[in-house]
Amino acid sequence: MESALEVEHEALHRAAPGQAEHGAALFDAVGDATLALLGPGLLTINLWRPDTREVVRQWSSDPAAYPVGGSKRKGDTPWTRQLLERTEVFVGEGDAALAEVFDDIATIRALGLRAVVNVPIGERGRCIGTFNYLSPRSAWQADEVETLRRLADLAAPAVAQCHARQAGPAREAG
Repeated sequence: MESALEVEHEALHRAAPGQAEHGAALFDAVGDATLALLGPGLLTINLWRPDTREVVRQWSSDPAAYPVGGSKRKGDTPWTRQLLERTEVFVGEGDAALAEVFDDIATIRALGLRAVVNVPIGERGRCIGTFNYLSPRSAWQADEVETLRRLADLAAPAVAQCHARQAGPAREAG
């Protein structure tokens, strides 16, 4: 799996964002790499807005079920504290684990998804986004979680670009 990831990294490096369309191309490349390396599933890439406590979808491998621009408010939960506040990876396996953290469990079940890895994307020590991969598998292997961490790192420049655009000039100074 390491050599495949290195090949994908080279392709992604060539698509590095410098403009908005390059950010979209980077999301597409990371999405393609994720599905190629880990098999069928659902990948979403979100911005985190702590001021409104919302995650806002920037990219989706299934835009019919999870459209770009969709958002979810996140209350104070163990998942929120782990992923969005402490910037720690969350691994959920099985229906009960997913039902505990996701309000949209009916949609997740309908898609046949049974396990998730949520990777925080950080900037300057704080979470600015999330990289979320749900799969029909029942459990994750350590190397799969590490692969998802690396893929999230590759998506980070495009997430940072989206974050900067949405923050605007007044926030960028702070």
